Amino acid sequence: MKKEKKERRILVFTGAAALVAVGLNLLLSAINNRRKSSAKKGLPGSSVLVDLSASEISKLVDCIIAKSKETYDRVASIPLEKVCYENVVAPFADLEAQQFPLIQSCVFQRMVSASVEVRNASLEAEKRLDAHFLLCRKREDVYRVIKALRDKGGGIKPDAKRYIQSLVQEMERHGVKLLPSNRIEMERLKSQIDELSLRYVENLSSGPKFLLLSEQELAGMPHEFIKDLENTNSKRKILLTNYHVTPILEHCKVGSTRKLVATAYGQRGGKENLHILKKLVQLRCKFAQLLGYPNYADFATELRMARSSAKVIQFLEEVSENLTDLAEEELNLLKDLKRKEEGHFPFGMHDLLYYMKRAEEENLSFDFDFGEVKHYFPVNIVLSGILKIYQDLFGLRFEQVTDAEVWHETVQLFSVHDCSTTELLGYFYLDIFSREGKYAHTCVVPLQNGCSTSDGTRKVSIALLLSQCANEKDGNAALLRFTEVVTLFHEFSHVVHHICSCATFSRFSGLQSDGDFVEMPSLLLENWCYESTSLKMLSGFHQDITKSITSEMCKSLKLRRDMFFGLKMKQEILLCLLDQIVHSREDIDMIELVKDLHPKVMMGIPLLEETNPASCFARLAVGYESVCYSYIWSKVLAADIFASKFDDDLLNHHAGLQFRKKVLAPGGAKDTLEIISEYLGREPSINYFFESKRSSI
Repeated sequence: MKKEKKERRILVFTGAAALVAVGLNLLLSAINNRRKSSAKKGLPGSSVLVDLSASEISKLVDCIIAKSKETYDRVASIPLEKVCYENVVAPFADLEAQQFPLIQSCVFQRMVSASVEVRNASLEAEKRLDAHFLLCRKREDVYRVIKALRDKGGGIKPDAKRYIQSLVQEMERHGVKLLPSNRIEMERLKSQIDELSLRYVENLSSGPKFLLLSEQELAGMPHEFIKDLENTNSKRKILLTNYHVTPILEHCKVGSTRKLVATAYGQRGGKENLHILKKLVQLRCKFAQLLGYPNYADFATELRMARSSAKVIQFLEEVSENLTDLAEEELNLLKDLKRKEEGHFPFGMHDLLYYMKRAEEENLSFDFDFGEVKHYFPVNIVLSGILKIYQDLFGLRFEQVTDAEVWHETVQLFSVHDCSTTELLGYFYLDIFSREGKYAHTCVVPLQNGCSTSDGTRKVSIALLLSQCANEKDGNAALLRFTEVVTLFHEFSHVVHHICSCATFSRFSGLQSDGDFVEMPSLLLENWCYESTSLKMLSGFHQDITKSITSEMCKSLKLRRDMFFGLKMKQEILLCLLDQIVHSREDIDMIELVKDLHPKVMMGIPLLEETNPASCFARLAVGYESVCYSYIWSKVLAADIFASKFDDDLLNHHAGLQFRKKVLAPGGAKDTLEIISEYLGREPSINYFFESKRSSI
């Protein structure tokens, strides 16, 4: 009788699974039939759906959730003594491989669709999917099965072991091992943390919004800047935003005005945000301790190359110490400039940008962002140059795909093949021109992960590059500022990183890499934007594209990047140390910490009165808490690889291929330090970060 009941349960379960599969297939068939009727080509190897309606998004989310639940239920039903790769790892790996492009098809539309209805449906889809997968990560029954397989060990390949450990670790970090009472406490803490984080950010814009200054107090500001300011009772309204504050700190000749503006800007958030941050740190510490970590910083860094907060603090202090001589040399130069212009007034934080700008003007012959250089960067020339450099360097072939379905007429699609084997590696979409309703920043969105499936087939990688470049108007070429060129070049490196992945598992593919590593390839490739050989490939005068940027301009662009490198990095390190220290302790006096830390890092430059960076540094509150250091970490790795492999020959095809295959290809499938050490033939060194940054002024 018991055997009959068990068999009946299996039959019922199998029937439900079949219904889920049939439902998903019917929906995908309907969508594909609609696509075929539009006379657009299908994309071989792609599961991405690029033009879903609001109702299709909602139905697809239903199917994704049902299929996910069916898989989790099936794995949970496996007796612990019978766990193996085929019945635990393979179902989850296939689920992730198949569902990732479908999930992305639902959620990326909120960034690109011209339809408000579709954008809203996409946003709602993201919320529903996030909530569902959060519940999945907390399933004790599934955790027991996965952990049993991990503990069983035996005959499993290294990348599969890493995958199993990743599943276990992910679930444990979501509290699956906790007692029910502690889980309730964890959720309560999470809710309080989210609420306080939101309040911190809201406070940044809830205080005074502007200052009123006379034109005399704004002496030195460009006429165009003054002209655009609102006039109120014979005074000009200065908004306390970067849009107004930064130009004033760079150009205003009146020291007292710079100090007034910098102080007002630095007081955003005020004492209330210090109070909020203190409570946030305490709650985060309790959250981490519930999970068995000594503090929140150790929880946050566990999955990164650093592995611990102590290692991060040691790293930041070492970088800061090595920069001190250079930064002091730079500071002394700025102090000399101030004495010449203003006399013997103390040098303050409000003077940094102004005298850096003055030093630039003395050493450089034109304004890079708004002057002559911009005319050498028509967007189409830049784009073709980017594609050529990446093709030549990494042994790739990009071909535009025409007549494929896209979500807007300005979107371009390219296939990517390996030059030597002709293997299809993937595709990328370029949606780089501005339009209403589109996401406002430049970024890369992975749409499909390159990975293998249990039936032996391989999914290719697909990425989307979004930007807001101006389009050609009235026959006039759209021009990019140099900073926009660098950003586009940087982000395209993320595309190539994603496309070149050879990982077995979707969760280790391309951009699913270690957080301390994922920015490194792009920061490495940024160097190509400052060297004459590659800059000439990216440029062409808008009225005569045969005339590339001059060698003198290239030299000046690089000089401008490196000027005051020490002082600029010191300011970043100050904020990163602040972030790391407050999150590595249970309770700390923010005011005393900054009073002690600021003069040490900034070589005696006093903190502006009544200001505290802890009150107005949003990354402390949302998204980057305890990991602000990561960008500097990636910069150090990038400097080592550039100096060791590319400094003498930027277009070294062999070095590029080795980087693609040894560094980009593994994704998250191997330990990142191990990957880089194997590529370099040694452990990475911090020293290369400083060697090329000697003062250039």
